[in-house]
Amino acid sequence: MEFLEKVWWLLVLIGVMILIHELGHFWAARFFDVKVEAFSFGFGPRLFGFRRGETDYRFSLILFGGYVKMAGEQFGEENAVQDPRSFLAKPRWQRLIIAFAGPAMNIILAVVLVTGLFMIRYPKMPMPPSPAIGYLVPDGAAAKAGIKEGDRIVKIDDVENPTWEDIGLKELAGAKKALFFEVERAGTKRQEAISITPALDEKNNAGTLGWAQEMPVHVAGVEAGMGAEKAGLRKGDVVLSVNGTPVRNTLKLHELIKASEGKPVELGYRREGAELKAMVTPALKTVEGVTRYFIGVQLESPVTYVALPFIEAARESVRHNARSAGLIFQFLRGILERRMSPKSLEGPIRIAQISTEAAHEGPSTFISLMAMVSLNLAVFNLLPIPILDGGVILLLLIEMLMRRDLSLNVKETVFKIGFVFLMMVVVFVIYNDLSKVFSQTGG
Repeated sequence: MEFLEKVWWLLVLIGVMILIHELGHFWAARFFDVKVEAFSFGFGPRLFGFRRGETDYRFSLILFGGYVKMAGEQFGEENAVQDPRSFLAKPRWQRLIIAFAGPAMNIILAVVLVTGLFMIRYPKMPMPPSPAIGYLVPDGAAAKAGIKEGDRIVKIDDVENPTWEDIGLKELAGAKKALFFEVERAGTKRQEAISITPALDEKNNAGTLGWAQEMPVHVAGVEAGMGAEKAGLRKGDVVLSVNGTPVRNTLKLHELIKASEGKPVELGYRREGAELKAMVTPALKTVEGVTRYFIGVQLESPVTYVALPFIEAARESVRHNARSAGLIFQFLRGILERRMSPKSLEGPIRIAQISTEAAHEGPSTFISLMAMVSLNLAVFNLLPIPILDGGVILLLLIEMLMRRDLSLNVKETVFKIGFVFLMMVVVFVIYNDLSKVFSQTGG
């Protein structure tokens, strides 16, 4: 039953992607009066369908994909150029638009879905003009480079006054690649740039500098009978220090409480503008299978959720998807440069798992996943790999520059190489998926 559920949610997710992508090719072909012979969900033998006009709308045996078959599109079709409604008879610029229309529709879908989500629930996090470091992982890349908690980042590479979001994107895609930071410490800008090389987080296959942004540590509530309640802390207080050490992030608070090993600590906090202190005794407790020392405070997330009006939601959606697309390209570049592992690539088995988990979490999570997959599909299809839309576009651009067609033999050879490469990628991601599944189940 669990297997069927995963297959179902995978088909729902992939089905929407196929429909939108192929509709892009289909509508563009019809707009330029290209004869469309088949619109297929899936590949391989036809299972069932119907014919409307000159087009066969069908479901085929292998449902993980789809295609639009246009007259004269395949190699070796006779009289392709002579037929004014064939794909090859159309001007190259029209063929280029038809090839681009599929990925374009996936990009539009991602923007539309994220716009809808932001009109309902947009995550808003306080972002100071110059991001300050609130926590450093001991022995992390940033700590080893000499960064101190409280330092403010005023420049990263060529980006002046970056947001924490700018820093995060460079960090994630920058594994094993030096980044140059200019920082301000105690109100004074350091003259020399600091070089920091993000380490590769094997678990997430992303770069990490071992730091976190400075965020006020707000108390959302206190647990009855625990040290914080006994010391008089209450909702709305802001934790400032532990034993005189500044606390600029919840991770720092956890670290200092753990280091106390149960001994009483002096907690500095702010309440209604006044700075106060109290002695708090941590207690050993097991939460979600983890045993450590707690003082009994629930901490408030710095993220607040607001509903954006349509125009603002659309603008933020475009920005969000543009950043995400850039991050995808940077990850692919990292793989090519062998700084990052191709094991981060997900295939149909993992997508089935992820889509089922997203469906269980609720519609907003599933829609967010759908937008992400749609954008990934668009980027993947635009890669200059023969047999993909990006490969078709590249060949058309070459022909437009040369002002003549490439020979049929050259095209066939290029597409055969592209097909072999694509099959190798498919085999790799499926093997990669199986490895992850077996590692999760302990097999």
